[in-house]
Order: sequence, then structure tokens, then C-alpha cells
Amino acid sequence: MALRKIVEQGEDCLKKVCRPVTEFNPRLVSLLDDLLETLAEAGGAGLAAPQVGVLRRACVVMDDETEEYIELVNPEIVSRSGEQTGPEGCLSVPGKWGLVTRPQYVRVRAQDRNGDWFEVEGEGLLARCFCHELEHLDGHLYTEHIDRFLTDAEVEEYFSREEET
Repeated sequence: MALRKIVEQGEDCLKKVCRPVTEFNPRLVSLLDDLLETLAEAGGAGLAAPQVGVLRRACVVMDDETEEYIELVNPEIVSRSGEQTGPEGCLSVPGKWGLVTRPQYVRVRAQDRNGDWFEVEGEGLLARCFCHELEHLDGHLYTEHIDRFLTDAEVEEYFSREEET
């Protein structure tokens, strides 16, 4: 396992559609392990392969309820419902937040590191993370959904209100 450099907005690899993973081999295992280690070190909620310069359809997401990581290879959203709007940030856009509307519930079909298919679902923050990371695999950033970046005071106020409820 190794820490990888997280690329930032403006890098070409963040604008490209990733290729499907076709070989489930030690290179994929190494990539997933590195994504997990890099995400844990960065303290984020998710990390996609293009954020470390690898144009493959793979990402990892932290389940905020269980505090366990979910590895997703060749993921696709199979159902979604509801709506939520809240602040969203990204490790590739450090220190910036914007209000983004996402589904409240999402079900994802993906493969694991061995190539076996599974489905996973999430609500709230987990649903938001699934959508955010899967968009990275198609060359998109959350900044495409916002009107403006939030000020530090607006972000602080939002999270303070959330803690009270």
C-alpha cells in the first residue's frame, strides 16, 4: 500500500471518462489498497481512481454509519429516489464547498476486487458520496452543480445547525 498524490481541479485526468476494469489482478488490488490508504490519510468521504491519475472505473467510499470502506469497481447507479441539498466538498477541490442537490437514496451495482457483482444502497451522506464518486468516473466534478462556492462562515453555520439536530 502507498499514499498517492491527489490531483486537483484543472488536471486533465479529472475531465476524462474512465475505462471499465476488465482485469481483476494484483494491479487492481494495489490500486484499491492505495485508494483506501490515501482516503484514510486525507480524511475524506470518498476517493475515485481519476483523483490519483488512474483512468479506471474504481472508487472507495466511507459508509458514515458503519465507518467501513466500500470498494466499488465498475459501479453504476441502478435506482435513486428523493432529494437532498447540502454542502459538498472534494479532495480535488481543497478547501472549497458548494450547495449540491443529490438523491436522498441511491442503490449501486458494482464489482468487488475479485470481480464478483454485488449491490449496496445508501441514504443521506452515503447516497451523496456514491453520486459524487461515480461522477468522477465520468469526468465530472461537483463544481458543475453549484452556482457559487460557500464562504467559510456559511459552511460553519450549516454544520453547526446539523450538529444541533
